[in-house]
Amino acid sequence: MPQYLNWSNTPITFNRDDHPEKVVSVGVYPLVVDPIIVNTRLSKLLMDGGSSPNIIYLETLDLLSINRAQLQPSTGGFHGVVPGKKALSVGQIDLPVCFGMVANFRKEVLTFEVVGFRGTYHAIIGRLGYAKFMAIPNYTNLKLKMPRPKGVITVSSSYEHAYECDVKCVEYGEAVENSIELTSKLEALAAEAPEPKCHEGSFEPAEGTKKIPLDPNGSDGKVLTISADLDPK
Repeated sequence: MPQYLNWSNTPITFNRDDHPEKVVSVGVYPLVVDPIIVNTRLSKLLMDGGSSPNIIYLETLDLLSINRAQLQPSTGGFHGVVPGKKALSVGQIDLPVCFGMVANFRKEVLTFEVVGFRGTYHAIIGRLGYAKFMAIPNYTNLKLKMPRPKGVITVSSSYEHAYECDVKCVEYGEAVENSIELTSKLEALAAEAPEPKCHEGSFEPAEGTKKIPLDPNGSDGKVLTISADLDPK
């Protein structure tokens, strides 16, 4: 027998009523929403359908007053968050995420990968989050819709807010890329630098020395280097 998910028979559509007064650069700007996570409304959460895991930053956990001892072991790392580098998770945590208002809301518990580096968003919800909420994005209108017994929930963003978040994200990405490039150049220079010469057991005599023969008659030709201030005797 087929097993249907809750509210899977709820149709979700977009029409002229969802259209903003003016569409700026279709599909260019990110979909940034403001759900409530735990008991705090976060204004910069990125809905990223191209990301598989849900991601949250240690800084955000501190903002939510969550004890880091609550973290569970993670399964591994992932790519795409830091340009050119593999990101390692410091752990996983399950957090309640709520969309909508008091009259009509939807709450689900999502598993987040926790990362220790700084980000420009409070958190990122990826495909796993989309699937849990059965959410449908519209990147043209910058809206997100999801089913609920009391009707479809519509979550809206603005082009101004999306633009500000996108600029900060680009600036951060360029800063990280430049840092990686600088590190690579320094490592290359260090590899090309010649090794310092070091002769084991040899040294250069200090200034103000003189040589005296070991044999007073000088027959064997052996000499000793001593300070110029010392008496040869």
